[in-house]
Amino acid sequence: MGQIRTLLDRQELAGPTVLPEALGELYGGDLRLPGSGSGRPYVIGNFVSTLDGVVSFAIPGKSCGGDISGSNPEDRFIMGLLRASADAVMVGAGTLREVSQSHLFAAECIYRAASDSYARYRREILHKPRYPLNVIVSGSGKIDLERAIFHTPDLHAVIFTTEKGGQRLTAAGAGALDSTDVRAIEGSSSPLSPDAMLEILGRDFGIGLLLHEGGPALFGSFVAKGLVDEFFLTIAPQLAGREGVPLRPGMIAGIEFSPETAPWLDLVSVKQGGDHLYLRYRKRVSPL
Repeated sequence: MGQIRTLLDRQELAGPTVLPEALGELYGGDLRLPGSGSGRPYVIGNFVSTLDGVVSFAIPGKSCGGDISGSNPEDRFIMGLLRASADAVMVGAGTLREVSQSHLFAAECIYRAASDSYARYRREILHKPRYPLNVIVSGSGKIDLERAIFHTPDLHAVIFTTEKGGQRLTAAGAGALDSTDVRAIEGSSSPLSPDAMLEILGRDFGIGLLLHEGGPALFGSFVAKGLVDEFFLTIAPQLAGREGVPLRPGMIAGIEFSPETAPWLDLVSVKQGGDHLYLRYRKRVSPL
């Protein structure tokens, strides 16, 4: 990967650095992420978008973020760094289907060149287990239980679903998976309650920092509830366009705000690698 240059950084930098030297040099500075402090996990989102706001081409076999970023190594490094920092990584069933059967939602699976550095960072600096908790959200419960995330030593997974989805997963043999919990949100239908999922993750799994990787509808349900604290967004220098129904998705889907209710964000940092920009925003807690 090339050099990541920090163009702007508004982090509060009092105290010792968090990132070890090797990762800090690659990232172009330090990365400070709060843990739980509001009675629920701290939630950060991570997406890559074209200049015109498209996060997926929505074409079979060409729907992943790598098709949007051009498999940009700096974007993949940052994605890996966020996974290495998180207690849990959440994705929807649609996002799960877009990745390979062997993929784990862990740092080394997205940028293998930094695997050793990520592992030391999690183990020696953050004192976290080898893998973050992999959280899958599926209202229908239609999930391939043969995927590697359900059969990898040291990796624990939880599936959030509806009562009907839980019955489907039980019939498919989910109960025999030692490292996978199925949590049916009682009385819930799709979309599942973000508040209920965060409560369970904090209470039952001790999650302080949750990385949310989408898809847009699931992520949008969290944004609508005001439950996303920070947004990491890579801007790729390409245009995708939109035509037909459904339209190619943006970062959030399934919700819309009026000018009076649209959330505003505070810019935390701007980084640059080649023609890509790497932006970090934090939810604004005070009015304009």
